[in-house]
Amino acid sequence: MALFKKRTVGKPGEWYYCLEHKKVEEGPECPAKDRFGPYTTRAEAEDAMRTARERNLQWENDPKWHDAPASATENDD
Repeated sequence: MALFKKRTVGKPGEWYYCLEHKKVEEGPECPAKDRFGPYTTRAEAEDAMRTARERNLQWENDPKWHDAPASATENDD
């Protein structure tokens, strides 16, 4: 007897974006490692990649998330 049941069907209204198949799914059809979500609407899941790109761009341009420049640590002797 298995300790945990594999959840094959999601709840109605749970939306995911599958990174492997590049499609929106209602309920988790693919493994967690291959999906973004859950989202509350299909539209949010459809925009998952755009949202990820925007957040990555914000992170890349946020000075709080970057280490000190290499030139500041090179000549510390």
